[in-house]
Amino acid sequence: MIPKEILQQIRRIQITTSRMVTDVFSGQYQSVFKGRGMEFDEVRQYQVGDEIRSIDWNVTARMGQPYVKKFMEERELTVMLLLDLSASSYFGTINKLKRQIAAEICSVLAFSAIRNNDKVGLIIFTDRIEKFIPPKKGISHVLRIIREVLYFKPQGKKTDIPQALEYLNKVCKRSSVTFIISDFYDIDFEKPLSIANKRHDAVSITITDPRELDLPDIGMVQFDDPETGKTFELDTSNETLRRNFRENALKIIEERKKIFNRLGVDNVDIRLDVPYNRTLFKFFRMRERRLR
Repeated sequence: MIPKEILQQIRRIQITTSRMVTDVFSGQYQSVFKGRGMEFDEVRQYQVGDEIRSIDWNVTARMGQPYVKKFMEERELTVMLLLDLSASSYFGTINKLKRQIAAEICSVLAFSAIRNNDKVGLIIFTDRIEKFIPPKKGISHVLRIIREVLYFKPQGKKTDIPQALEYLNKVCKRSSVTFIISDFYDIDFEKPLSIANKRHDAVSITITDPRELDLPDIGMVQFDDPETGKTFELDTSNETLRRNFRENALKIIEERKKIFNRLGVDNVDIRLDVPYNRTLFKFFRMRERRLR
């Protein structure tokens, strides 16, 4: 039985995000994700200007003259949401936790997809695969996804992005638009992300709290690492310590961006102190201009 407060939260997110999709993202999703994959249509005779790579050699051998495969753009997309619910997703210092913002982003993307008659699926992961919901259409299916994103209680605490990407390739044989929603505090995900991006249209959505970049000057503070369980104390009044903390945090983010750039993976950098709808809209507009 789902608690009443969760049902109320699902309803609130449904109303808020569906209105946002109608008012802000109407048309943006469709123009940005038109269908990267190509579906076989027919075989026809070779014409001057056709690519050699499109020749169907089996038909050519039977007919005695060159034939090429003709493809058409896939109109129906599959959208996969890969959601990181490791212990660090329960952190947040500005109104909402990273997990709550991730749930609303999943909702926006899911409602955008079904308005375009696309399928939506969900993979929840930590240091293991926690939940898989196969792609389907329909409002009831989207509401189930929102419910799982809000209500699901993961068993793992750490983060394993490579495992999630490998699982994606196993369960999604066809190309999909894949949104990886995480704070990306993980290592060794470049190669698996490269492999996944060759098959799918991968988009990373990184969620960062401002306190992960800057320590406040509030004296001695005990910190708990939610993913490892380690506890330690820091003197936040130490200016050198705060400066080193910021430099290290920015270095991690910069290295992450370099990986995305090398692989050609689009990145949406969500900050908890900036409205996420504004950041998503900028991403849609940027990608739309690039595709013109």
